[in-house]
Amino acid sequence: MTLKETTQVDKRDVNNLPCLQRLFLSYNNISNFESVCCLAESPSLSDIAFDGNPIAQESWYKHTVLQNMMQLRQLDMKRVTEEERRMASVVAKKEEERKRESHRQSLLKEKKRLTINNIARQWDLQQHQVTNIATKQDGKDPDSPSRDLCQMDGRAVSEFPEEVGSLDSVLTSTLPGLSVIDTHLVEVDGDTLSLYGSGALESLDRNWSIQTAGMVTTVFFAFIEFDEIVQVFHKLKMKFPNSLHLKFKETNLAMLQQFNALAQLRRVDQLTVDPQGNPVVGFTLWKYYVLFRLSHFSLQKINGTEVTQNDMIMAERLFGILAHVASSELPQYRMISILGDARKKQFRCLQETKGKKPGVVSEENNDSKRLIGENTNRAVLNYTTRDFYDEKLEETKKKKKFCKVYMEDLVKEATEISTKGMALQRLWPQLFIELVRDAVLETRSKNSYMKLCLQQIADQK
Repeated sequence: MTLKETTQVDKRDVNNLPCLQRLFLSYNNISNFESVCCLAESPSLSDIAFDGNPIAQESWYKHTVLQNMMQLRQLDMKRVTEEERRMASVVAKKEEERKRESHRQSLLKEKKRLTINNIARQWDLQQHQVTNIATKQDGKDPDSPSRDLCQMDGRAVSEFPEEVGSLDSVLTSTLPGLSVIDTHLVEVDGDTLSLYGSGALESLDRNWSIQTAGMVTTVFFAFIEFDEIVQVFHKLKMKFPNSLHLKFKETNLAMLQQFNALAQLRRVDQLTVDPQGNPVVGFTLWKYYVLFRLSHFSLQKINGTEVTQNDMIMAERLFGILAHVASSELPQYRMISILGDARKKQFRCLQETKGKKPGVVSEENNDSKRLIGENTNRAVLNYTTRDFYDEKLEETKKKKKFCKVYMEDLVKEATEISTKGMALQRLWPQLFIELVRDAVLETRSKNSYMKLCLQQIADQK
C-alpha cells in the first residue's frame, strides 16, 4: 500500500488491514514517530518506507523505528541486518536509562526545593518565637501584626504537608528511602559545599574523602545561627583546608563583632554576606571593618566586589585607633591569654624591650615591634558567642554564690569564737580565784599533799 499527503496513521486503519505487509509512506509530512507508532501493532507488516519525510532526517530515526517495529525486514527499501537491530536495541536502552536518570534528577531537584522550603519555614517560625520572647521580656505586649505573621506561617505549614504528601508518594515509589520532610540539607555541587539548617553542621564530623574535601573551595551557610557556625570553624579548617570563599544567608549576622570569629580560620579570599537575614549588611562601614579585622587574609572580594588598596587604607584609618585603644586598655594577662602560643613569645619580647634605652633597641626590632603591635591590636577584637557568654556568666554566678556562702561561714565561726572569748573574759576572774583557792587548800598540809601526789603517780603506772 502507498499513501500520499499523509501526516499520521490511525489505529483503526491498521486494524482494518490485518494482512498488510508492505506500506510506502515516502514523501509525506510525517514529522514525529508518535503519529505512526500504531503501525508497530501490525504483526504482518514487514516492509515500510519513510524516506522523504521530516522524520527520516532525525538522528534517532532508524534506531527508534527498528526498536518499536521488531517485525520489519526492510526499511526504506533496504534490508534490515541483525547488527542494525542490535544497535537499535543498545541505543534504545541507553535512551531509556537517560530518561530514567533525567526523571530521577528532576525528582531530586524537587525534593531539594521542598526541603529548603521546609527549612526556611522552620527558620522563620524560630525567628518569630525569638522576637516574641524578646518583646515580652521588654515588657511590651505583642500586637496583632506579629500574631498575623505567626498565623501566616502556620497556614503555610499546614499547606506544606499536602504539597509534600503529593510528591512524597511519587518519591517513595521511585526513589525508596528518600523523604521531603528533612530539617536540614547537605549538598556538594562541584567546588561548593552547601549547608542548610543547623543539623547540617553535623556533616562536618563525617569522614569525607580526600578528593571531595580537597575539591571544596566554597562553603555556603543558610538558615543557621552564626553562633552555631562559629563553634564548627575548627572542624571546617581541618576537614576542608582549601575552602577560600564563605557565603552566609539567613545566619543572623547582626554585629560587626561577629566578624572577629572569622580570624580563627586558616584563610579566606572571598566573603559573601547576603542581605537576607543578615542585618549587619545594612551598616555603612561593615566592609571596611571586615577588611581591617581580617587584614592578614588579604581578602580579594567582598560580596563580589574587588578589594582595592584604597579600601585597605580607608579601613585602617577608620578602625586603627579603635583597635589601639582596645589593646592599650587591656591588662597584660588578658592580652597574653588572647594571643596564640606563637605570638605570646613575641609579645613578651616586646614587653622586655620596653625597659631598655632607646639606643639599645635596633631598627629591626622597631620594625618587628610595629608589625607585631598591629597584629596584637587586631587580636584583642575577638568575639564571644552568646552561649559561651551565658556559660561564663553562670560560672561567675556560681563562684559568687560559693564565695558568699564561704564568707558567711567564716563570719559565723569568727562570731562564735568572739562570743566564747568574751564569755571567758567575764568568767576568768572568778575562775582564777577558785584555782588559787584550790591550790592553797591542797598544799596546806605538806604531808597529805605529798601522799596524794605519790598516789597519783602510782595510779598512772
